[in-house]
Amino acid sequence: MNKVVGRVSETERDEIQALFERRNGLNELAKVLTPDNIELYEKLVKDLGKTGSDFQNWWSRMAAKYSWESDENGHWEIDFNTCLISLIVPS
Repeated sequence: MNKVVGRVSETERDEIQALFERRNGLNELAKVLTPDNIELYEKLVKDLGKTGSDFQNWWSRMAAKYSWESDENGHWEIDFNTCLISLIVPS
């Protein structure tokens, strides 16, 4: 099931888009970085943790602010072009 449950402002969209892109970039870097460079590896792990936490906190804040419909088996997705939030529930 894919159901539109809300919309965020362009500013809010920009915030989650930046976190989304950062998280994806860090995940790609993690695929090629080895723990040989301990300092850089530890920085990556720390940054991944913080970015993941910031990403989840954004969703939690917006869900509370806008009272989006939810489902225990589902998750929300954003359309970066329209700022629409959809609830995605597996069939």
